[in-house]
Amino acid sequence: MTSATYQKRKDELEAYFDRTASAAWARLTSDAPVSGIRATVRAGRDAMRETLLSWLPEDLTGRRILDAGCGAGQLAIEAARRGADVVAVDLSQTLVNLAAERSEALTLPGSIQFRVGDMFNPGDSTFDHVVAMDSLIHYNLDDFEDGVRKLASFADNTVLFTFAPRTPLLSAMHAAGKLFPRSDRSPAICPHTAKEIGDRFTDRALLRSKRIKSGFYISMALEMAG
Repeated sequence: MTSATYQKRKDELEAYFDRTASAAWARLTSDAPVSGIRATVRAGRDAMRETLLSWLPEDLTGRRILDAGCGAGQLAIEAARRGADVVAVDLSQTLVNLAAERSEALTLPGSIQFRVGDMFNPGDSTFDHVVAMDSLIHYNLDDFEDGVRKLASFADNTVLFTFAPRTPLLSAMHAAGKLFPRSDRSPAICPHTAKEIGDRFTDRALLRSKRIKSGFYISMALEMAG
């Protein structure tokens, strides 16, 4: 992953999640009260995480999982609770620190190695399963395809990933976001249609999909053979 567009967006995401939005994401990924809009996002993310976890074997004992773009570590913790040995990677030092702090208080049958860095260079090259929940949604179609193919190269069995499906609501939200002062904007989501994604992976087996919508949270999950 060396394109100029990828590097620019990666730098924007690192700055956003490490500084601008770190407190908001810590709250969103906790049990703390949040606004109505953020509550719908939290509910949508919870449903998506449960969907992706349900696509993995129930017993993950001895399985190696890459959580690519782990954020505050919720998916990594649940996978380790089911016995997985997880490598959890994120660009944000702040979020990785938060995830590690939360996991330290738990007794988990599996293990988690939290790493700060590029999810496409996790430090290991072989996993049973790779999961990328909402960590590819900020990239244009070319970088998205390159990213999925890179992650799939690590997976012996399956790679699970999400994308933002292009809908009138998402398009309206994207346009409205441009009205905010630049300092208040989050990095833009890049919506894609299911056909665009399918056309990019005609050489791969797409095993199943599911769309999750909860208020302002709209995301599509796909499972691909590794």
